[in-house]
Amino acid sequence: MLENRVIDIPWKAGGDAQALLQREWLVTNGLGGYASGTVHGASTRRYHGLLVPNLPSPRGRTSLVPQFEESAEAGKDRVVFSCGENRDGQSESQAAACLKSFRLEWRLPVWQFEWKGRLFEKRLLMPHGMSTVYVEYRMIEGEPVRLHLRPYFGMRSHEKLSEAAVWPFTFVIKQGRHEIHAEPHAGFELKMGLGPDAIFCSKEKKNHFFYRVEKERGLPDGEFLFSPGYFRGTLEPGRHLVFFASTEPWEYLEADFDKIQESELARLRKLLQAAPEPMQSGMAAELVLAADQFIILPGNRVRENMLIKASGEHVRTVIAGYHWFTDWGRDTMISLEGLCLCTGRFDEAKAILRTFANYIRDGLLPNHFPEGDNQAVYNTVDATFWYFHALERYLQYVHDPQTLEILFPVLRAVIEKHIQGTAYGIGMDKEDGLIRGSIDHYALTWMDAKVDDWVVTPRRGKPVEIQALWYNALRLMEEWSAVCEPSCGGFFADLAARVHESFHKRFWYAEGRYLYDLVDGEKGDDAKLRPNQIFTLSLRHPLLKKDYGPAVLESVRDKLFTPFGLRTLAPGDPEYQPHYRGDRRARDAAYHQGSVWPWLIGHYLSAWHAVHGDKEAFQVFQDAMQRHLADDGIGSISEVFDAEAPFEAGGCIAQAWSVAEALRLMYAQRVARKARDEARQKAAV
Repeated sequence: MLENRVIDIPWKAGGDAQALLQREWLVTNGLGGYASGTVHGASTRRYHGLLVPNLPSPRGRTSLVPQFEESAEAGKDRVVFSCGENRDGQSESQAAACLKSFRLEWRLPVWQFEWKGRLFEKRLLMPHGMSTVYVEYRMIEGEPVRLHLRPYFGMRSHEKLSEAAVWPFTFVIKQGRHEIHAEPHAGFELKMGLGPDAIFCSKEKKNHFFYRVEKERGLPDGEFLFSPGYFRGTLEPGRHLVFFASTEPWEYLEADFDKIQESELARLRKLLQAAPEPMQSGMAAELVLAADQFIILPGNRVRENMLIKASGEHVRTVIAGYHWFTDWGRDTMISLEGLCLCTGRFDEAKAILRTFANYIRDGLLPNHFPEGDNQAVYNTVDATFWYFHALERYLQYVHDPQTLEILFPVLRAVIEKHIQGTAYGIGMDKEDGLIRGSIDHYALTWMDAKVDDWVVTPRRGKPVEIQALWYNALRLMEEWSAVCEPSCGGFFADLAARVHESFHKRFWYAEGRYLYDLVDGEKGDDAKLRPNQIFTLSLRHPLLKKDYGPAVLESVRDKLFTPFGLRTLAPGDPEYQPHYRGDRRARDAAYHQGSVWPWLIGHYLSAWHAVHGDKEAFQVFQDAMQRHLADDGIGSISEVFDAEAPFEAGGCIAQAWSVAEALRLMYAQRVARKARDEARQKAAV
């Protein structure tokens, strides 16, 4: 029997509204679309909105309802419990005064408001696989109130703000149905409504809205939005009102809300039941549900989805982070074990691996797909090698020789392309067998911050983690050759041995007792203390000799470890930045120059376990993440944290590999604990 999954946010009526503005909720639809906002109700980012579907290319994620005002009236009394901020940063919202509680219930946000002796509830959901949002209002106790709901329309990319008060759409009411028609040939209409007894009041309104987080990020922070009117309905005990907005056909929208909600809850319960038993309770269960938000069918790539499906394959990918990331090859492969394998979603893991195999070009896995674009960008040296790691992890969980046989020729071609040399200056150095990556104006590793022409951490040359991933890939190909093509196993073994020898000649930085971050760089060998060296110990086939492990891990522990993950640069370095904040240039200067990344803790602890046989510091990290689940992006894990206490979160409010690595660690811990308990029981008998 699964326990009810609830994350409660402590709140006392009349508390500081800032606490509500800083906490954000996120609901997704399995297509890359989402709804998101603050607990307060005010949209503080350009990305916030009641309905942001992932529309077919070239649109991508489109903010259709970026602002949504909610108020209630009883006699001459009126309360506004959700309202945006004006250009002065002020809002009419009385949410802080009348909010009684907020919770996530099976990932769905639920607000309870108390006003004038009345208690009413609001909950929101997006049905999986549909570009639709429902907002239900239910009177718990008290006298009836008149509910007023005013949507403002954007019809813009979720990355951009409306630049002028020119509305590229028309409002249409026909046969009692309300529609917003976008510019000609848009390919969709926005449908909306509030139940059969509600009234639409045609009262146009134009407002300028302010987005405080955008101002903090040094970006344009305001826009004019238009509303053609508002919906009005009576909320009374024993009945509910349900507002909906959707791009789906009308016949999809007339089902009973209670049935829709129960269907979505049943889907989430089924996901949790499919997870391994140790992952069905506590924080692990919350993260299993959080993982669901990242695994999607890419709703914008309709044509490619159709072609892949026609071949008998399933299409799946991973959103790297909400709100602004699309699907990234590197993030997807790093996240695959935690998001899919530790949660029992094996078919989706296979679909992701096979989907991305279709996108390999010139021996490279895509770096990412730009917003709304069918064409991938391939400027990455590491994503391709993470693909080998992801496949290895999949095969450890699932006996699937057929997938290995299908993918082996693709992987062999990848190795051949890297030996010959491929795009972006990526290829094997014939002298030592190590992989280099070097091209102007690009950063090819995961440390890829770039502002205009400034590449913050170019790392051109031979980065340490790339050699670890390359060596791991070669050893895996040696293993897989025994099954798929025995004649080539010796080639991979010989090349791996050469890489191993070359690496140990070049990468040990004796003075610091750790590894160079880069050799043969533009300025020679780079001795900056960074976390990238942990991958030489954490992968299936570790590149670094075990004798060097204790010294490397001690350096990382002493200078880079925090409760929230690993710093990306050691304090004391001239380029070290302790805080991730300010405008884009300031933030990107800190992105990989000190900022803490939670995903790195997984490989740090894997490396520690490989060398020392225990999992030091796991509990410290778990406790920090447990507290974090009630802050920032509620129920998920942020992209980065400041490098110094109190380690404030930054970047995306929900990041795939942050959640994935926490899941992977919890899975390993809980499975190991279960095995120990079973062993003790057997011994006692």
